[in-house]
Formats: sequence, C-alpha cells, structure tokens
Amino acid sequence: QVQLVESGGGLVQPGGSLRLSCTASMSIFSFNAMGFYRQAPGKQRELVAQIRRIGSSIYGDAVQGRFTISRDNFKNAVYLQMNSLEPEDTAVYYCNVDYMSTDFWGQGTQVTVSS
Repeated sequence: QVQLVESGGGLVQPGGSLRLSCTASMSIFSFNAMGFYRQAPGKQRELVAQIRRIGSSIYGDAVQGRFTISRDNFKNAVYLQMNSLEPEDTAVYYCNVDYMSTDFWGQGTQVTVSS
C-alpha cells in the first residue's frame, strides 16, 4: 500500500503562483509514474502533469507552458510549480502514482484562483 501526502493548495489571485508537494511513503523509484490530476466541480478528473521513472514528463494541454513538474528522489517527493494561474485552474488537485500497474491517490488539495 502506498500513502501519499499532499500540501500546498490554497487561494491565489489570477496570474499568481502556487507550488504543490506530494510525498510518498516509499521510494519513488518503485513507481512507474508519479504526478498530479485535477477535478473541477461537474467535470471529469484530468491529467495535469506526470513524471515517469526514467525522468520524462507529460503535461495536460491546458497547463502546458505554465506548470512544471519535478521530483526529489531523496525526499520521495514530487512537486508541481504552477505559474500564471487562471480561474479555470480552480479544482481539487490529486497526487497519483502508478505502482505495479495500480493507481494510488492522495487525499486531494484545493486550489482556488479568484480575485
């Protein structure tokens, strides 16, 4: 079983920045991939960004060029730097890992972009 602890959500004005963190209970080298998804009210959960074991990363179309995912292997953590935030980025953000072809999820953290 994998435990994921997220932090860093909050309220920010349009154009602002936030940094999300997700710390895993085991070595992230064990995971095929690690990343963040988000779910806005009335919408399906969607991929925000993901980083794979080999280090390559992918981003959702809506955040390409504004968000950056990174990891710290020693801290078993992954980070999502979110810049130029827009009201459309408002959602609950979930950390996700693919471990042995099984998805594990964090508890979610609310990000609200509003003036």
